[in-house]
Amino acid sequence: MKSLRKAGQGYKLPAFLRKNRKFPAGELVNKVYFIGAGPGDAELITVKGARLLSEAQVVVYAGSLVDRALVLTYAPHAEIIDSAALNLTETTQILVASIHAGKRTIRLHTGDPAIFGAIQEQMAELDAVGIYYAVVPGVTSAFAAAAALRQELTLPEVSQTVIFTRIAGRTPVPKNEALEKLAAIGATLVIYLSVGMIKQVVAALLTGSYTPESPAAVVARASWADEQIIEGTLADIENLVLTAGINRQALIIVGDVLA
Repeated sequence: MKSLRKAGQGYKLPAFLRKNRKFPAGELVNKVYFIGAGPGDAELITVKGARLLSEAQVVVYAGSLVDRALVLTYAPHAEIIDSAALNLTETTQILVASIHAGKRTIRLHTGDPAIFGAIQEQMAELDAVGIYYAVVPGVTSAFAAAAALRQELTLPEVSQTVIFTRIAGRTPVPKNEALEKLAAIGATLVIYLSVGMIKQVVAALLTGSYTPESPAAVVARASWADEQIIEGTLADIENLVLTAGINRQALIIVGDVLA
């Protein structure tokens, strides 16, 4: 477990947070806040998320996914704990101990907590010990990727449906939600947590409404300084991704909206 206290680099706390750091009555009192940090860029956190962080006393965050500079900038007075090496029980114990000590406590997640955020199991743990919590949404990486591509995910007469999904891996996928099933719809697909299995992704999609000529893109670390964008088709996207060395923290987007 790492506790980080040094000032962040490259970001400046917004003036409205420096001047007015008071909450409405009841916020952050005896309650854990699950906050979405956004996709990476520190300026893409929500105003409410930044405001809550600025008054936090304890922030538990996944250092492998959330920018350390973001946390240190928006929570300059908090004890900051990196949960990357912790399991569910250990993380919960920290949250519970912090609340019992009367500290204003935040669990900071990448993107939006509701999208592949694994917060349900954490909330169940808090329910079991009678601790209240609330969720503050964030910008999920799908929207940062669309912005990087300068592309709508829905277009009239092309696609009015967007599906967020993943390929089955260590986490199983319900049978009716297998990529082969979803590929039959022909909608815009945003595929999370799957770029390391892109060969299998392409093979699954080609069993449905998509063809080798279907447009595809991969955006790695969307909105981060080292963001990478790969654009192609299902015929060549695998080779392009392998050549670029992208194997994690990337989204695969497929659909005619990219044409």
